[in-house]
Amino acid sequence: MREVLKDLSAALAAGQTVGLGTVVRTFRSAPRPAGASMMVDADGRAVGSVSGGCVEGALYELATNVVEDGTPVLQRYGISDNDAFEVGLTCGGILDVFVEAVSRESFPELQGVADDVDAGTPVAVVTVIEHPDPAWLGRHLVVRAGGYSGSLGSDRADHAVSDDAQGLLAAGRNATLMYGPDGERRGDGMRVFVVSFAPQPRMLVFGAIDFAAAVARQGSFLGYRVTVCDARAVFATKARFPVADEVVVEWPHRYLQAQLDAGKIDARTVICVLTHDPKFDVPLLQVALRHDVAYVGAMGSRRTHEDRLARLREAGLTDQELARLSSPIGLDLGSRTPEETAVSIAAEIISLQWGGKGGRLSHMDVRIHHEPLTDAAHEDPAMDSKVP
Repeated sequence: MREVLKDLSAALAAGQTVGLGTVVRTFRSAPRPAGASMMVDADGRAVGSVSGGCVEGALYELATNVVEDGTPVLQRYGISDNDAFEVGLTCGGILDVFVEAVSRESFPELQGVADDVDAGTPVAVVTVIEHPDPAWLGRHLVVRAGGYSGSLGSDRADHAVSDDAQGLLAAGRNATLMYGPDGERRGDGMRVFVVSFAPQPRMLVFGAIDFAAAVARQGSFLGYRVTVCDARAVFATKARFPVADEVVVEWPHRYLQAQLDAGKIDARTVICVLTHDPKFDVPLLQVALRHDVAYVGAMGSRRTHEDRLARLREAGLTDQELARLSSPIGLDLGSRTPEETAVSIAAEIISLQWGGKGGRLSHMDVRIHHEPLTDAAHEDPAMDSKVP
């Protein structure tokens, strides 16, 4: 929903009723993840995508019809559908899309959600997508760290769902959850979709060199908030790194420790150490490898790597801590230029995030899209059983 949120908020502020389709569940090789959205405004303009172009035409018509009659629809598109080829989803994937009419009256809390997203404040939106009472369909609950606003239909349901949504929000995950009709934890009948708007994950690039500029561009492209840091003011300038969200002149290890102390580093943060200078990277890696971050990679030759490991062991790092270091940095792509090397680094980050092996898909008989490693509390397993 993030990609349409600004346009959606503007349309509602103008008094429009908008058709909104959101992917709430995917199976097999679905082209877009849960949470992807497409909206159709009152002028007939479509914004966003749920399938990369496969089913948008059919969804456009459905969203228009939903706005006209006001009845939300949970629609499945995919190989199980007799009209799969007609709507164009021929990749073998399956999408469950919830389509609703959204207005200021039906979702008065939306502007607050948009404001939170702009400010980088974590917020989640819960939507009822299945319920035996049609009056519950499309109701929303907005969940924040300090509580919730709106209502799904009862206090019991609001409390139960908001508790579980808090966990998803903390992890930055989207999921479909299952409950009894009144929010009973042991029951079936009500399904809700939770979309989490967590702040952007961070990429910290240390070393203001030409490779850093290419890595910063890749990080920004992947959706990271990118910081470039170097102790040398002559190199660490905004003019050299225009894509970076911030350029910092500071000793790398001091900057990283200050960010950790301020609570601005989390388990999604990726750290790229490109200095390959012991006086910079050894103190920095001592800090980085002792904290819970998603990725720590360091540039350098094999000889530099071995020297770096020896220095880090002398500094007291354990084998377990050193095993978290990706060095030499990146995947084996045969990269030579800064741009190619940046792609190699980005590929390694993606591979570690999703459990990919980095081989050629044309030479493997494996799933293209990997599943998240853990399920949320009350995450609905029954929907998988409906897949033929």
